[in-house]
Amino acid sequence: MTAPDQAVGELRTSLAELGDPEFARALQRYFPGGVQALGVRSAEVAALASRYLGANPSPAEVRLETAEVLLHQAEFHEEVLLGFALLHTMVKRSLDVSLLDRCRSWLEDVVSNWAQCDDLCLKLLYPFLCGHPDLIISTQVWIHSPSPWARRAANVSIVKLIRRKIGPEVYELPRSVIFGNALHLLDDPDPYVQKSVGWLLKAAAQSHSCEVIDFLEEHADVMPRATFRYAIASFGPGLRHQLLALGKEADRGHPQPAPPPPRRRDAGA
Repeated sequence: MTAPDQAVGELRTSLAELGDPEFARALQRYFPGGVQALGVRSAEVAALASRYLGANPSPAEVRLETAEVLLHQAEFHEEVLLGFALLHTMVKRSLDVSLLDRCRSWLEDVVSNWAQCDDLCLKLLYPFLCGHPDLIISTQVWIHSPSPWARRAANVSIVKLIRRKIGPEVYELPRSVIFGNALHLLDDPDPYVQKSVGWLLKAAAQSHSCEVIDFLEEHADVMPRATFRYAIASFGPGLRHQLLALGKEADRGHPQPAPPPPRRRDAGA
């Protein structure tokens, strides 16, 4: 069994060998603040993790330690994604509630962009929470984090769990969590947190359209325009037009989020 430090050295070397400088330059357009990237596509990152784990089977605690070391040594965007990829296949059954504290720590100390945040939420937290539905509401406390990525994750980690069949039961996320998160983060200064509020409300509208409309009508005068537009994206044209009329003043006095980056498989997201 390879020691975590040695494993991390091998993984970082293998990842660097896959780097494409031209693709690394192309990635910059998805990150307004820039990103330190090797230029490895996300599918290649996942494939490297799969190959490594197939050739080096190890207990869950060793894989977790390896991922932890890699994440805290990471210098490049793809190294963070690789750390998460090492854990993807084991989170649902092999890890306990302590993973939530680890995820919050990674969001606050390691994650540095929206793609890493969403990768953690959708590839680690989502399958973990599906295996532990009693813990789903635990991420709500993250809305109070000083880190914008943890605050974003409080929303992104639950967008697929608003109403979801888990095993033989249909899980319904408490509406107090959905609208509590949205209300608390409504005036958050970070554009990517704002985008997550819109995303959460858009997802909630699939199951709770009347409540979402009521929320939008009540807060239209204070909700940033871009957040408002994203929240109503799933409604029909007529209803969108009516709601936009309510929110026409919503962008005054609020910083505007950057346009949402395209969701491409090769964009590191």
